[in-house]
Amino acid sequence: MIEFAYKIVQMIERFVVRYSLVGDKTFFNAADFPWTSLLEENWKTIRTELDGILEYGDVLPNFQDISKDQKALTTDDEWKTYFLYGFGFRAEKNCERCPETARLVAQIPHMMTAMFSILSPGKHIPPHRGRFKGLLRCHLGLKVPEPKENCRLRVGDDIRHWEEGKAILFDDTFNHEVWNDTDGQRVVLFIDVIRPFSQPVAFLNDMILKLVRRSPYVQDALKNQRAWDQRMEERDRHAWMHRAD
Repeated sequence: MIEFAYKIVQMIERFVVRYSLVGDKTFFNAADFPWTSLLEENWKTIRTELDGILEYGDVLPNFQDISKDQKALTTDDEWKTYFLYGFGFRAEKNCERCPETARLVAQIPHMMTAMFSILSPGKHIPPHRGRFKGLLRCHLGLKVPEPKENCRLRVGDDIRHWEEGKAILFDDTFNHEVWNDTDGQRVVLFIDVIRPFSQPVAFLNDMILKLVRRSPYVQDALKNQRAWDQRMEERDRHAWMHRAD
């Protein structure tokens, strides 16, 4: 059912985008989305909590370990994730480890997904496109190694590079790819928000997103996230007992 809905939406994208209240382009001006200033003003707080998460190192899950759909893009250990929210579902334990970040992203209107996206040195994410125009994507730069021009994002024919403390917004339904051609680790706070539409497409979009939330695609990812939560909790408990000894 969900795959059928995706195909229908993609078939009528040219019609749907006429109802977009922010137009149809590869990149958007972050200043046109007031909530981005909240992230940029507090990026160092978010970065501090990220640094604590990065101490978990290799035990952080690969993106494809949580979302099996990502196996088409990556099969190695070079793209790690740390989910706070996934399609509106809150990852409780992860949010507890990053309380300020969780508090900040919860204030973003119509936020659906929020996570740390961690790319290892030399990682390339090949060309791909998002499934439908119902969401917009934001990246807040948190760790951007030098030379930053070698750590870049192509969307359509346009290329941007991340900057620490700055937000980038784009439409992931345009063909896009990512490079980290540096010797350092690149980390962004990765956020999806519901794209603003006028009616009747806003209603249609809400219905599609509700279907997505109930789909095996999302439910399987939730199950995988909970399994990782349990492993992390056991690891933390073991570490606490070791310190107590």
